[in-house]
Amino acid sequence: MTAQPTIKGWCPGAYRPMMSGDGLIMRIRPFFARLEAAQVLGLCALAQVHGNGFLDLTNRANIQIRGVQPNGLDDLLAGLGDLDLLDHTPTLETRRNIILTPFWRAGDDSHFLYNALTGSLCDLPELPAKFGFVIDAGEVPVLGGASGDIRIERGADGLILRADGAAYGHPMTRGTAVAAIHHMAQEFARQRRPEQRRMAAFVSGDDAPGAEVQAAPPVVPGPHPLGVMLGAAFGQLDAAAVSRLMQETGARALRVTPWRLFLLEGVSVPETRDFITCADDPLLHVDACPGAPHCASATVSTRDLARRLAACCTGSLHVSGCAKGCARKSCADITFVGNQGRFDLVRNGHAWDAPEKSGLLPDSLMAELTGRK
Repeated sequence: MTAQPTIKGWCPGAYRPMMSGDGLIMRIRPFFARLEAAQVLGLCALAQVHGNGFLDLTNRANIQIRGVQPNGLDDLLAGLGDLDLLDHTPTLETRRNIILTPFWRAGDDSHFLYNALTGSLCDLPELPAKFGFVIDAGEVPVLGGASGDIRIERGADGLILRADGAAYGHPMTRGTAVAAIHHMAQEFARQRRPEQRRMAAFVSGDDAPGAEVQAAPPVVPGPHPLGVMLGAAFGQLDAAAVSRLMQETGARALRVTPWRLFLLEGVSVPETRDFITCADDPLLHVDACPGAPHCASATVSTRDLARRLAACCTGSLHVSGCAKGCARKSCADITFVGNQGRFDLVRNGHAWDAPEKSGLLPDSLMAELTGRK
C-alpha cells in the first residue's frame, strides 16, 4: 500500500512559514527576482544563524530557508525586514505571487509590468493560495514551464495576455495589460467551481483563436549578456559558498530563476567547485527533494542517492521522497518514489502516477536505471 503524504493547500512564506521535519520552512520572494550584493550577504548570514546553512531555489523563483526553529523566527523576520526583503503586510506577500523573467532590463516591458502589477495587488479579488502570475515579456519568452495562472508573454506581434492552459493569448499593450489581468482574475474568482483552484483546470480545452506564444530554448549555465548563469544541484545553495562567491567575483547582484539556476550580474564565469558552470553537467537533469529526515512526508533519503544515480542517467530523473513530487511537476523519464522506506518506479510519468514496480531497495535502483540486473 502506498503511503499517503500530507498535502498542504498553500505555500510557505516569510510571514507564514510551514513546519517540516527539520523545522520551519520560510520562503522569501525577492522583489524583481533580484537581490543586491548586500542583501545576498545578509541573507546568507541569516541562513547560517537561523536555518540549516543553506538557501533553496524554488520552482517559483523564490528562496527558502529551512530548519528555522520557532524561537528564532522573530529575529529572522527582523533581519529580513532590515534587508528590505519583506512585503509590508502578510496579505501583500500572499498576493505577490509573481514570477518575473530574470532577464529583464530596467524600463523594459517586463520590468514596467511587474512594477505596475505589484502596485495594484490590493485591488485583486480573493484567489486560491497557489494562484499566481507570470510576467515574461522579453523578446523570447523563457518561462513557459514555470507555474503560473495568468501570463503576460510576447507573441509574434507584441504583448499578449494568456490564461494558463489556453493555447493562445490575446493582444495587450503596456497601458491595458494590468487592467486585463485584473479582469481575468475577477472572472476566474466569480465563475470557478470550488475544486478549480488553478487556471488550467478552469480553461481546460480552450482553443479560442488568438496570438500564439513563441517557444524558447532551455536556459543553461554559462556566460550571459547580463553576467553569468550558474547552476545549483537540486536548487540547494550553501550559504557560506554563496557569500564567498559574491565577495570573490564582486558581483553587483544575484537574480533568481525557477530552473535551479541563478544569475550573477556583471561578472564572467568564475572558478568554483560549489556550483555548476557547464551546460552538460548530469545533475542538471536530476530533480530530488530534501527527503527524509528533513521532510515529514518523506520516508527515504533522496539527494545522496540522486547524486550517485546522476552519472548513469541518460534522460531526466526524479528522486522523490513521497508521492507529492514537490521537486518536479512535469513528467520524468524515470521517477523513483519513496514509499514506506523503499522505492516505487514510475517510467515516463509523475511521482503520483501508478508505479511499474514497488518495494525496490536503494541498492537496486542503479540496475533499474541502466537495465543491468
